[in-house]
Order: sequence, then C-alpha cells, then structure tokens
Amino acid sequence: MELPRLFDGRLKLRHLLLVDAVSRQGSVVGAAAELHVTQPAATRSLHEVEGILGVELFERGPRGVTATLYGEAFTRHARAVLAQLTQAGRHMVELADADRGTVVVGTHLAGSNILLPHAVARLKQDHPFLTVVVREASPDDLLLDLEAGRVDLIVGRLTAPSTEGLERLPLYDESVALIVNAGHPLADRPDVGLADTVGFPWIVPGQQTVLRHEVEELFTRQGLELPQNRVEATSFLTVRQLLLETDMVAVLPALIVQDDQRLSRLPVPLEHIGHRVGVTMSAGSALSPSAQALLRCLEEAARTMRPNPRARTQRAGGGGGSQSPR
Repeated sequence: MELPRLFDGRLKLRHLLLVDAVSRQGSVVGAAAELHVTQPAATRSLHEVEGILGVELFERGPRGVTATLYGEAFTRHARAVLAQLTQAGRHMVELADADRGTVVVGTHLAGSNILLPHAVARLKQDHPFLTVVVREASPDDLLLDLEAGRVDLIVGRLTAPSTEGLERLPLYDESVALIVNAGHPLADRPDVGLADTVGFPWIVPGQQTVLRHEVEELFTRQGLELPQNRVEATSFLTVRQLLLETDMVAVLPALIVQDDQRLSRLPVPLEHIGHRVGVTMSAGSALSPSAQALLRCLEEAARTMRPNPRARTQRAGGGGGSQSPR
C-alpha cells in the first residue's frame, strides 16, 4: 500500500468532520443530518476521503455502517486534528482576552452535584467573564467528545488506568449507598438488609456502566436476583424525583444526598462497591488556560469533600492507580 498523499489539497476539513460524525452516528444519514448536508453530498464526501486514503473506512450494511480497521484508525487521527483546531481557536480568543475564554466540561453522575458546582463557583469568583459550558452525557459519549476536542475535561467516576491517549487525575474516594425517600417503609429500620429491598421497585444505572455490573454482582453474591420491577436512569434529577414520588430504592454516590433532608440512606453494607472520582483529560494536548483554571478549582474543591477529605492530587500512573470514567 502506497503512502496516501494527504497534503496535495484534496483532503478537506469537511472530510474529517464527516468521518467523525459517521463513526458516532453509525450511519451516513445520521451524519448528514448532524452536519446539515444532504445524504448524497455526505456519501460523495465519504467516497472522496476513501479514494484519497485508498482504503474502505466503513462497511455498509442494512442498518447503517460499521468502521473497518482503517476507519477506526483514521477516525482517531481525524478527531485529534479537530481537537487541535478547536484548541487553537480558543487559544486565540484567550490571548486576546484572558478572562473571556471558554471551558467545556463533561460530567456524569459522580461528582456532578457537589464537586463540579463548587469548583465552578470558585472559578467564577476569580474569572467572572469566563464561560463554563457543562455537558452531561454517558461516559462513552463524553470520551468521544474529549477525543475530538468538544470537551476539555470530564468529571466523574474513574474505573481504569490512564492510557497513552488519556490522562486521569483522581481527586477523592466516595462510597455508594442505597437511597430512599425519608418516609420510605425501610427508612427507619436499623437492621434492614439487601433482601428486604427486593420487594420494592429499584432505580439502577444503565447496563453500559460499571456500577450496574457491580450491583448485579452484589445481588449474585447474596443469592438474590436483581428486582424485575426497575427503572434504568443516570440523570440525578430524574432519579431524585422518582425517589421523592415513589417507594423506589436507588443506588447512588453517598455524597449526592448527604445534605438532602428529603432522602434517606439505608444502612445496607455494599461490599466491594465504591469509587474514585476525578478528572479525565486528553494526554495528547495541553489544557487551555481556561481549562487549567477549572482544573485548579476542581482540585481545591476536592480537598473539602467528605467523607474522605484527603485530596488525591497525584497524576495518573503515579501511585494509587488512577482510573477512567464509567
């Protein structure tokens, strides 16, 4: 295979945007809609980039497209280029006015209601005109956004070591608890066990999360089946309202509800379930000044977190094994 000529003017930025969108959407139609172009135009552009590279990037099927080995590799490179261009644009803005930059932070359940708000409040005290964009999505979607430069940082649970492309910074450890509304029939029972909760409807994390697998393993170890009457949700606002309006049981990070008088923590021991909360960043590019400022505020806010106030500020890979969000 000859080395593709990528600097002869044929490869355009729109080709990189299209490859990224097709990979995420799983179809040319979905990518065309996202990029606001027609489906024939998107198909033509995809053929163009495949012709430039001399390989097939996606296999067409009746339900969409699937990335080939070449497609997976080139998509990663395309996202890296897009991330660098996004960072370059923000850098120019910040050079013109250091206090009017923008930082985009992705988040999911862990760290979303205490750590991140405290950090943003600290940031806005010193940089009132710096714009903070908070993007909530699933861990997998946030990682794709981080890879393509659509988010600068991800705040959430860490479950895997740093990699060549991702740097993880652990901030604090947090326990997980079973949560019900304050008037729940089990709320005042000091001897309640996991088996006592099976007769009630449950709210569990989605199947793609590590916490969901840990909950299933907990039930298995105790010889129980996961309740069939359940809701799968990761949005805290949705989970909280369901808890308040019903007798559901939810498994949540303990810090999320520690100051909520309308919710109660059941004294059920959750063996082997706990997690580390921290920040995930791209290892291939430096943080913008705005993102660096938010990171400092996250580290400062983490030092005040309970139940474990000890801030873990070592960089990933430096003792303690940092981990990735799930």
